[in-house]
Amino acid sequence: MIRTLIIDDEPLAASVVEEYLQNYPQFEILEICQDGFQAMKAIQKHEPDLIFLDVQMPKITGFELLELLDEPPAVIFTTAFDQYALKAFDAKAVDYLLKPFSQSRFEQAINKFLESRNEGEPTSTEGISEMAEKSNRLVVRVKNEIKIIPVAEVQYFEAQDDYIAIHTDSGKYLKKMTMKSLEDALDPDRFARIHRSFMLNLNSITRIEPYERDSYLVYLKNGEKLPVSKSGYARLRQVLGL
Repeated sequence: MIRTLIIDDEPLAASVVEEYLQNYPQFEILEICQDGFQAMKAIQKHEPDLIFLDVQMPKITGFELLELLDEPPAVIFTTAFDQYALKAFDAKAVDYLLKPFSQSRFEQAINKFLESRNEGEPTSTEGISEMAEKSNRLVVRVKNEIKIIPVAEVQYFEAQDDYIAIHTDSGKYLKKMTMKSLEDALDPDRFARIHRSFMLNLNSITRIEPYERDSYLVYLKNGEKLPVSKSGYARLRQVLGL
């Protein structure tokens, strides 16, 4: 049996997927979830092979849900918004069904999944942030809870192996992503890469001072200080108009 979840906040849309799946007895619908929080718990509980995932949902979006998963299942997106298609395929989605979709179009998506399953094609969320629109929030897992962090509350980001440490007034949080993908997802007028390991909220700066040859220190409002590389200093001068 192919273990399946349907994740959609619209009951009618979820029922369409459920109805179409009746033609495929090898698919077992484990649960129908109406928001990302419920879906996160269901994925952890059932470890499905495939999820049908809406993009725009209450609380967290479909893409934010995928970012929280260490090993995401195969994904077929189901959405009424065509502007997310490129982002979906960059996330290596199996298919992207634009609502309302016909049964024949649904069958194409199922066939794609079955073919990829037979070929052993991996699924991955790598690349989600690279194609993302500029984000005003981040979603992280804190033990068994999901926390939404407005980027305006972030003082700076720090690269730590495969993770990014998000430093805020309320504490530090870890999110699995690359510094490059984070840089692409944030507004360059508000955040600047000052060092290979640090990205800074420009509103956190109090002053910049020379440190060693071709390097500087930036002092933050909370009293911390961070290293600034030569290229990072040039970037700061540009965005700050110095």
